[in-house]
Amino acid sequence: MKLGRLNHIGVATPSIADSIVFYRDVMGATKIHEPFDLPEQGVKVCFVDTPGADGALNGTQIELIEPLPGNASIAAFLEKNPNGGQHHVCYEVPDIHSAKAEFEALGKRVLGEPRIGAHGTLIFFVHPKDMGGVLTEIMETPQH
Repeated sequence: MKLGRLNHIGVATPSIADSIVFYRDVMGATKIHEPFDLPEQGVKVCFVDTPGADGALNGTQIELIEPLPGNASIAAFLEKNPNGGQHHVCYEVPDIHSAKAEFEALGKRVLGEPRIGAHGTLIFFVHPKDMGGVLTEIMETPQH
């Protein structure tokens, strides 16, 4: 397993609308994508682009995550962190199935089978207790 590009940092929020105002007005974000529902994951998400090394808006994204009704995991996170906060980090891999097999061979707890994530590519999560205390999303590198 080789560390891939840090694709995004997931930030749970009780209100994507309020978070958009924060990232625009306080953090100076200039490219905020339109929020959309991801019902199969029980969340609404919104991506905020950050600058890359060359100054273009191709850096690591911030993924704002708001629970939809019935989502227990993000709702539970927000119960413990009412103002929201960092939920997970997401790294890219070239082959999701090979990455899953490698994590499992190392004894890491993969949370579920690969499924389509917010970028339209396959993802899975690895338990934070096996990842230095950080909930970690692994996603197949998007083919732009």
